[in-house]
Amino acid sequence: MGLQSIEVDRREIVLRNAKYFNAHYNYREPYQVLIDATFCQAALKNKVIVEEQVRKYFQVQVKLLTTQCIILEAESLGAPLVGATQIVKKFLVHKCGHEGNPIAASECIKQMTKDSRYIVASQDKALQTSLRKVPGRCLLYLHKATPTLETPSQASKKWVQKKLKNILTIDIEKIENLKSQNGINVTEEKPKSKRRSPKNPNPLSCKKSKKQSVNNIQTLANSSKPPMRAKRKRIKLPRHVKEILRDS
Repeated sequence: MGLQSIEVDRREIVLRNAKYFNAHYNYREPYQVLIDATFCQAALKNKVIVEEQVRKYFQVQVKLLTTQCIILEAESLGAPLVGATQIVKKFLVHKCGHEGNPIAASECIKQMTKDSRYIVASQDKALQTSLRKVPGRCLLYLHKATPTLETPSQASKKWVQKKLKNILTIDIEKIENLKSQNGINVTEEKPKSKRRSPKNPNPLSCKKSKKQSVNNIQTLANSSKPPMRAKRKRIKLPRHVKEILRDS
């Protein structure tokens, strides 16, 4: 498989997942991507230019955002995250409501995603696991040097299935109400089936067997012949009687 084919497959996955979140969770362009320091650290390690690669990956307008809580947490970790801190500071700082009283970056992100549609870009495994349990949360992470939009979680899929089932139930109820309003009897009785009277036997089923027919024909033919005359019984006479009769 060539690089071009791989790019096409990736693009199809992005479009499919983005379309799903657009349709069911009201995500809209330009997508707001909320990035934390762990994502920036992975990008630095794999020599990924975050802004360039993320925009190229979605191929639509995106806004790269972070929060004050994320920046302060990265700064507090010191030397190991100096590079990641410098990267995360380049993004637009979105007001999170914790100004003056910062909280952990992961908790800040959880609260930020409650009422708004953010695509969360993070390598934090614990944060990812927590967000997957909430319907509608959309995750972006780096697979080596490749941005990857995660497929909808089971929680997201179950919520959508339940929503569609409720919509179908409501639609059926509306149809029934419209029928009632327009005088259409919804519970019409099924026509009773007519009782069938016994039919004459099938003549073919009463057809006599071939052997029986031949016997009947033979009997009829014999009965039509004229009666045979009874044969006279010849009386055998002794020789001397015959001579007397001849001489007389």
